[in-house]
Amino acid sequence: MGKILIITAPSGSGKSTIVRHLLSTIPPTAFSVSAATRSKRANEIHGKDYYFISVDSFKKYIRQRRFVEWEEVYPGQYYGTLKSEIKRLWRQKKTIIFDVDVIGATDLKRLFPKKSLAIFIKPPSLEVLKQRLENRHTETPEKIATRLKRAGKELQYEHSFDAIILNDDLHKAQAEAALLANKFIFGK
Repeated sequence: MGKILIITAPSGSGKSTIVRHLLSTIPPTAFSVSAATRSKRANEIHGKDYYFISVDSFKKYIRQRRFVEWEEVYPGQYYGTLKSEIKRLWRQKKTIIFDVDVIGATDLKRLFPKKSLAIFIKPPSLEVLKQRLENRHTETPEKIATRLKRAGKELQYEHSFDAIILNDDLHKAQAEAALLANKFIFGK
């Protein structure tokens, strides 16, 4: 079994941007594609960003124990990591990078305590987080309010992880994440 790098944060904190940076600058890493029941956004690709599946299929996979971790993140919206995805990437001898919610991250850290580094990306404030979500122009005001409510709860978990990076300056946060990842993967 290889190593896993877990990046977690409230929605809008910059974790996906930091994950893309790590994937582009640190070989041999690979992205763990999660399964999701939410609708695909215009810029997303099935099998690259998520495996988009129906709620019925997701529930069937739960019963079949095909997930390492899963959660109903929002009512009717499930996300999870397929066991087959981890096996596929470890067969390729890759360090797997996860971009997951806080509960998924705690589950992965619990399952792989010695093979993982879990990094929490912290927004400067809930107000900044709200502005970032609004600037995406992908969510209704109601969905943004739901995300912010959840973010408040997720911020309470920040000390459950190996490292916390404050993302008040994206380039600085990316550099700090890369430094931690390189030390974890290569010992430097």
